[in-house]
Amino acid sequence: MKNRIKSTGSYMAFVLAALLISCSNTETPVQGSHEIAVNLYKVESKEMVQPVYASGLLFSETEAVLSFKIGGIIQEMLVEEGDAVKKGQLLAKLDLTEINAQVIQAQNGVEKAERDLARVKSLYADGAATLENVQDLTTALNVAKEGLRIAAFNQKFAEIRAVSNGSIVKKMRNQGELVSPGMPVFFMNDTGNDQWKLKVGIADKDWIRLKEGDKATVSFDAYPETEFEGLVLRLAEGADPTNGSYQVEIQVDPKGKKFAVGLFAETKITPSQPKSYKVIPVEALVEGFGKSGFVFTMDGKDKVKKIPIEVAFMLDNKIAIKSGLENTNDVIAAGSGYLTEYSTVKVIDAGGKVSAGL
Repeated sequence: MKNRIKSTGSYMAFVLAALLISCSNTETPVQGSHEIAVNLYKVESKEMVQPVYASGLLFSETEAVLSFKIGGIIQEMLVEEGDAVKKGQLLAKLDLTEINAQVIQAQNGVEKAERDLARVKSLYADGAATLENVQDLTTALNVAKEGLRIAAFNQKFAEIRAVSNGSIVKKMRNQGELVSPGMPVFFMNDTGNDQWKLKVGIADKDWIRLKEGDKATVSFDAYPETEFEGLVLRLAEGADPTNGSYQVEIQVDPKGKKFAVGLFAETKITPSQPKSYKVIPVEALVEGFGKSGFVFTMDGKDKVKKIPIEVAFMLDNKIAIKSGLENTNDVIAAGSGYLTEYSTVKVIDAGGKVSAGL
């Protein structure tokens, strides 16, 4: 299982050290007793993007804590933890004995208020009741109707239904328990293809290079042979006060694979805006430490000069240079591991012949 990437800096130091060891063991032909055969590489300028590496945990965009709107005794629990559910599916319901009685009581109240109002209206027509009596009983009827509406609403929500397609992550209550209104019963998440997100923390220098819509590749320890496509969905507008990092949310396409909340993932985010860099082959770098190092270039016909450089990043077998090669057109590639500032060299081409015109 591959090692998890801790930071771009430590990763760079490790790779550079390994490459330097590799270069020092490379056999290079020597011309005569004092001359070292070398190859020159033309310094290129290329538009490149420096990837941002980060790691984090998977979560679902739609996470819901489900509860009953009213209190009561749980009559039935219809799903268990880990069950897949459909939107609108019945998950649990309360014992309706008390709730149904409240509905019937409210209905009787409405019927009585209607009879009272009808009787008073008749008396008012005969002059035996006042307008105030009619108005009071009209108000009483309206109050009774609203009470019936509330009781019927509570009766409807004496059950829990899934708010979306998803899965039950946690069941927090059991059949027969007495629950109060709003007490958590289930925790569920949406498992649609567009709902899985990866949340990672990055440094400010990486945050400023990203924007919404940048592409990413995501890999999971659970699926070591599969790379998943991702897209930057949101960038935090402020740093996390607990660790100072900036949170980035990446939408992940599961490609039909089984995902679960909390899966650990690593991601490589590719900024959409390229930048121009001086580029050299990795074998040209000598004495690398962290992001600093040296390269050799020709100084006259057979002498060399050592130039300090600062590395921006590595990509495949190329090194993007942040600074140090502003006035340099060529660097020594093959043979650089054998050189000192006092070395005498001969430049050869790939076929081993002395290059013309140098």
